[in-house]
Parts: sequence; structure tokens; C-alpha cells
Amino acid sequence: MAVSFSLRVLVPSGTLINVTGGESVLLNVNSESYYGLDEVGTRMWAALTTSQSVQAAYEALLDEYDVDAEVLRRDLLELIDQFLERGLVEVSNS
Repeated sequence: MAVSFSLRVLVPSGTLINVTGGESVLLNVNSESYYGLDEVGTRMWAALTTSQSVQAAYEALLDEYDVDAEVLRRDLLELIDQFLERGLVEVSNS
């Protein structure tokens, strides 16, 4: 799915997250599948799910990390696609 940077990433009620030591485990209670995120993935998750848009998360992460802007853009879109595919997030215009 082509995700626009103007969209907002939302966590559905069927997704649980547990953060320990900077890393996290996400659980999709509907599929009973879980996924692990390292520290950077956990930070990306937090930025995406607490920001008003993907663009706002992108800008915050670009300020925090010494990373090429296009690399971050590609990595964020890839991560969002994986989250969507696994039913861990939803996207919305609001």
C-alpha cells in the first residue's frame, strides 16, 4: 500500500505493545502473532503512533538520528507497510 506522509498512524485495539529495555514486542491479539522491534524500531513505532502525521514523525526522527533523509523516508514507509500487512496499525486522514 502506498502510504501518504499526510496520513496518521493509529494503533487498533487488537494491538498490544510491551517495551522493555528500549526494545519492544508487539502482539496482534486477533492473529495471535507477535513481532519484536529493536531500539530504533521501537523509537520509530513511538514516533509514528504519537505524531499527528507520518510527516511529523519523519521530521522528528530526522532531527534525532544522523541518517540520510531518503534512507529514513524509505525505511519508514517499509516499516509502515510491514505494520499494515501484519494488522498492527491502521492509517487515517484525521
